[in-house]
Amino acid sequence: MYVLDSSVFIQAGRSYYAFDLAPGFWNALIQHAQAGKVRSIDRVEEEINRGNDELKKWAQQHFHPYFESTKQGIVIDAYTEVIEWAHHQTQFTAEAKDEFNHNADAWVIAYAKAKKGTVVSQEVYNPAVRRRIPIPNVCKALGVKCIDTFQMLRDLGVKL
Repeated sequence: MYVLDSSVFIQAGRSYYAFDLAPGFWNALIQHAQAGKVRSIDRVEEEINRGNDELKKWAQQHFHPYFESTKQGIVIDAYTEVIEWAHHQTQFTAEAKDEFNHNADAWVIAYAKAKKGTVVSQEVYNPAVRRRIPIPNVCKALGVKCIDTFQMLRDLGVKL
């Protein structure tokens, strides 16, 4: 199962897979979600809903059933592990840790870890970063597979 981070939806919707240019991308997400291969989480849905754009409308109309709840014991346990790892890293600034506490990233990782899924994010691994905690850095440290959107599409055999 692929667990999609906010960046997958937001970057695609605002640039390379804009709704008017690549409806096949959005249809593929729904198709693979219906097949149980693609999911996201409630916290990502909340981030998407902060916007007032076509992505919000699409998510509410088409993808809403595939945003899973993070209010599950195994997910909360994994979230605790993710947050504890982040806060024990001296590399990251206090502001980076605070931001990590308040966005969906730690929850996406926790959900994937708990459900043995693969995180899909457009963030890039960066071992030298201090001002932000990138999803791929955490995934690598905690043994959670992390790939980008394009690798997920290849893995799923999507042709646009």
